[in-house]
Amino acid sequence: MKARKVQAAARSVAVDPAPPPAPASAPGVALGVDDAALDDASDLTPVVAANLKRFRAERGLSLERLAKASGVSRAMLGQIELGQSTPTINVLWKIARALGVPFSALMSQATSPVTTVMRSSQARILRSRDGAFSSRALFPTDRPRNVEFYELRLAPRAVEHADAHAPGTSENLVVTEGSVEITVAGERRVLETGDAILFEADSPHSYRNLSGAEAVMYLVMTYGSRG
Repeated sequence: MKARKVQAAARSVAVDPAPPPAPASAPGVALGVDDAALDDASDLTPVVAANLKRFRAERGLSLERLAKASGVSRAMLGQIELGQSTPTINVLWKIARALGVPFSALMSQATSPVTTVMRSSQARILRSRDGAFSSRALFPTDRPRNVEFYELRLAPRAVEHADAHAPGTSENLVVTEGSVEITVAGERRVLETGDAILFEADSPHSYRNLSGAEAVMYLVMTYGSRG
């Protein structure tokens, strides 16, 4: 009984509860969030498991080879493929980069093209463990795509660090509320409300909220050609 309680507690840390309809959200993550987890509004564990298994098989990669390429342990990859573990956002980014696929490809459920309404109450959200940074996907994650659109929210005075994305990846971001400092490869730029920035995201970058109120940003992430 004690072991089950410990396991339940561990899972509660890895997966945030479903968000309320009110603003919440990363990729930031933007999106390379080091310690973020998938929101559990919709159970993506089996979807990620199936996609990981399929992509790995298509590339003829063993768990051992993928582990070396991604930096994610063989044991963890095996648990994800079996649907026994819900990966953090950082782990998903590492796997996606090693496989050479867009981040969203690991969460995609292929469907026929239709007009799609994405209700805020049903949003799939990426969130840092401390809750200071969050990102809401504003595009259907039903299939892999080379362009992704996110709403980012950053708590007052908070900073979010993102790992380098795959070569050729760019971020086009606009600040709609607050004052945000963007640092790319050591170079800093301060954006006020209404300002926008476009930068190559294949080097480490960060987002820092300089104001005493929550900052809101919208991000278009474009992946380079994957041949």
